[in-house]
Amino acid sequence: MPPRRRPQFTQDHIDQQLQQIHLLDPSSSSENLEQLGPIIKQIHANRQQDAYLRTVQALIDSKDAEIEKICSDNYQDFISSVSTLFTVKSYTDMMKENISSLDSSVSHLGGGLVEKKRALLQSKKTAANLDEAIDTLQACLRVLDVVDRVAEMVREGKYWSALRSLEDIRNMPATSLSQTPFFQHLLSSLPSLRSQIKDSVTASVKQWLLEIRNVSTEVGRLAVESMESRTRRWRNRREKDPLLRNSKVGSAVELVTYEKTEFDVLDNEKLHVDFKPLFECIHIYTSLDSLNELQKSYQADRKAQSDLILPTPLPLASLPALTQEISGFFIIESHVLETTGTFRSLRDVEELWDALVARLGTATESALRTETDPEAFLRVKECLLTFIMTLEAASYSTTSLHTFILVLFENYVKMLETKFSKQFGTIVSQDDHVPMQVEEENDLNMVLDVVWLDGAEKDEIIQTPVPHLLPWSQTFYLCCQDASPSMIRTFIQKFYAFVDGVSQHHRDIDELLSKSLDHLLIKSISESIGHRLRGTPTLNQIGQIITNLEHFQVACSELERSLTNLRSAQRGGTIRLTASSSFEATISRSLQRITSLITSKLDQFFELSEYEWTPKAREAAPSMYLYELVNWLTTVVDSLIIKESYKDEAYKGALGYIAECLMNFLTGRDVPMMNENAISNILIDVDFLEDELKRIGRPHLTLVFAELRLTTSIPLSGTVQEYLVPANRQASYAAVKPKRLQALLDKLARYGSQQREPASRELAERRRKEADTVGRLFPGEGR
Repeated sequence: MPPRRRPQFTQDHIDQQLQQIHLLDPSSSSENLEQLGPIIKQIHANRQQDAYLRTVQALIDSKDAEIEKICSDNYQDFISSVSTLFTVKSYTDMMKENISSLDSSVSHLGGGLVEKKRALLQSKKTAANLDEAIDTLQACLRVLDVVDRVAEMVREGKYWSALRSLEDIRNMPATSLSQTPFFQHLLSSLPSLRSQIKDSVTASVKQWLLEIRNVSTEVGRLAVESMESRTRRWRNRREKDPLLRNSKVGSAVELVTYEKTEFDVLDNEKLHVDFKPLFECIHIYTSLDSLNELQKSYQADRKAQSDLILPTPLPLASLPALTQEISGFFIIESHVLETTGTFRSLRDVEELWDALVARLGTATESALRTETDPEAFLRVKECLLTFIMTLEAASYSTTSLHTFILVLFENYVKMLETKFSKQFGTIVSQDDHVPMQVEEENDLNMVLDVVWLDGAEKDEIIQTPVPHLLPWSQTFYLCCQDASPSMIRTFIQKFYAFVDGVSQHHRDIDELLSKSLDHLLIKSISESIGHRLRGTPTLNQIGQIITNLEHFQVACSELERSLTNLRSAQRGGTIRLTASSSFEATISRSLQRITSLITSKLDQFFELSEYEWTPKAREAAPSMYLYELVNWLTTVVDSLIIKESYKDEAYKGALGYIAECLMNFLTGRDVPMMNENAISNILIDVDFLEDELKRIGRPHLTLVFAELRLTTSIPLSGTVQEYLVPANRQASYAAVKPKRLQALLDKLARYGSQQREPASRELAERRRKEADTVGRLFPGEGR
C-alpha cells in the first residue's frame, strides 16, 4: 500500500483559517485559544511553520494599523485627560504628606494609651481564664466526688445507685468540662467502673448461692414436715368423712382445704430466705444488656450445686437428709422461676430436675443392690413418697419417681418372696400331718378367726364337742396365722405396707400381688407339699395332706374375695389367683400317691395268689387271698379322712390295678397256657370282688372289670365268629382289645394241643385259627 500523502495548505487557505479565529471575544473575559490547537497541529504536521508565521505577522501588522487609525481620531481628548490627572496627583501627594504628619503625632500621643489598654485587656483575659479554671476544677471535683461515691456505693452493696451515677456522668450536658482531656479520660474509664459493679454484684450472687445451698436442707426439712402435717390432717378428715375416703393429698378437694392453712417454707418464723441479691443482680445485668451471661452463669452454678448433692456411693442412712436438700433446692428454684419473669426458663429447671432425679434413682438402686432386709426397701419408699408429695406440691413432674418406686416395689416383693418362701418351706417340712386338736372354746375361736374357711364348714366345726379335732394340720394353720412372721397374712400386710400411699398404677400393683401370692402358694406351699409327698409312706398322712390342700384351695377363693374388696375400696382392680389349679394338681398327685401305695401292697397279695392255670375242675369259692385283700383295702381307704369322691378315686385306682393284674394273668406272657377252668376261677374271684363292692355301696366301680368279663366271655361262649363281625364288635365288644383276645385264644389252643382227646385237639386247632384270624384282622393294635 503506497504511503499516505499529507495535505498541503495554500496561502489562501491559511489566511482563511486565521480570519476565523478571534483572539479576544468581546463577550468573554478569557482568551479563546481552543481553535488554535487543531490549526497549529495541522501546520506542524505539514511542516509549514514558516509560511504560517509570515501570515500571522502580516495579520498583526494589519491590526496595528487599524489601532493607530482609531487613536489618531481622539488624540486631543486623551492629552487633556492626562494633564488633569497630573494635577490631581499633585494635590493627592500633598494630602498624603499632611495625613502622615497627623498620623505620626497621633501615634506618638496614643502609644502610651494603647499600651495601657493592652495591659488592661491582658489582665481581664487572665482573670477570665482564672474564673474558667476555677469553674472547671469545681466541675472536676464534683465529677470526682460522684466517682468516689460510686466506689463507696459498690462497697455498701448499692449497685443500682452506683450504676445510675455512672449513667448520670455519661449523660451530663455539654459544658467546657466536656472538652477537657480529664473528662474524656473519665468517660473512657466508665466501662471499667461498670465492670467493677458487675463483678461486685456477681460476687454477691455467688455468696448468695452459697448461702441458699447451706439453707436448702432446712427448707426441704420444713417442706417435708409441712407435707407430713398436711397428710396427717387430711387422713384424720378422711376418717371422719367417708365421702373423702378415695381423695388423696393433692386432690382438688384437699387443695381447697389446704389453701386456708398454707405454710410458706421460705418465709416463716424459723426461716427467711432473702432473694434480694438475685433480684438486684438480675436488674443490674439487664441494665448492662448482659442478662444472657448471667442466665448461663446461674444455670452452670446451680447445676454444679445439684451435682454435689448426691455422694458416691449413696449411704441409705443419709437418704432422708439428701431428699430434704433436693426438695429445698427445687422449692427455691420454683420460687425463682415464678418471681423473676423470663430470667429462668422452665426447660432449664426441668433439665436440672430430670438429671438429679435420674442420679437419685441410680444411686438409690445401687445402694439397695446389696440389701437383704425388706424393711430397708420400705424405709426408702416412705422417704421417696414424702419427697414426691413435697415436690408435686411445687408442680414438678414425678412420673419417673413413681416408676422407680414400682421398680423398688418389684425388688421388695422378690425379697419378701425369698424370705417367706424359706419360712413356708420350713413349715411344710416340719409338719407331722396330724389333725390339729383344740381343747378350749376360746382357742377354737382364735383359730377360726385366722384360717380362711367357708361359712358352712366353720359352723360345722363350731358345733362339734370339746375337744375339737380340726380337719387340717399345723401347715394350714401356721401359713394363715397373722401372729407368726411366716404366713400369708403377714406377707399381704407387708405387701400393702409398701403400696400404702402409692396412688398410681393400681393394675400393676394388683397384677404383682397376684403373681407374688401365686408364687408363694404354688412354689413354697403346693410344690413343697408335693415334694414332701414323695417321701410320705403312710396313707393317713397323705389323706391329711389332701385335706390341707383342699383348705388351701378354699383359702385361695377367700383371698381373692377379700383382696378384691380391699382394692375396690381403693379404686383398684380384681385380684385373680391361679394357685388353686396347682393345689388341685397336687391333690391329683396325692391321689396317685395313694394309689401307688395301695398297688404296692396289692402286689404283695397277688404274690400269695397261687393260681393253678390248668386245673381239672372249677373252684366253688373265690381265692383265699382276696378275703384279706378286700378287708385290708376297705379298712385302709375308709379310714382316710378325705372326701368320698377321693375315696372313690382310691377304690377305682386299686380295683383298676386288680383288674389289670387279673387280665395280665389271662393274656400276659408269664402264663404260657391255661384252660377254661382257670378262666372260670378268675371269673369267680371277679364275682366276689363285685359282690364286695356292692356291699360297701360302690356298685358303679364294677365297671373296671368290663374288659375282663367281655374278653373271657368270647372263648368261653364260642362267639369268636360273632366278634369278627364289625357291627357286633362295635356294639357289644367295644371294650375288648384284639391282641389280648388273640393271646388268650393262643393260651387255650396251646393247652388243648397237648391233650390226647381228639375233641380237645380239634378245639385247640380251631382256637389257634381263630387267634390267627383275630391277629390278622388287627395287626396294628397293641395289647
